[in-house]
Amino acid sequence: MYRRIRDMREDADLLQKDVADYLQCTQVSYSHYELGKRDIPTDVLIRLASFYQTSTDYLLGLTDVKQPYPKTKV
Repeated sequence: MYRRIRDMREDADLLQKDVADYLQCTQVSYSHYELGKRDIPTDVLIRLASFYQTSTDYLLGLTDVKQPYPKTKV
């Protein structure tokens, strides 16, 4: 999972600070997510998936399909 969030950021040509600003956390906190030093809270994981337009399953390494799941109507 940690490698995937780093790869997604690098593929988007973003700095850790850019993503940290979006998540409203410090660059150091975000760095710890990428390095696996800190578990990523569920709400942050959801925001990252939305930011990168992918699924949380992709970020977690449960699937190799980058496209997000289609939204369902409840």
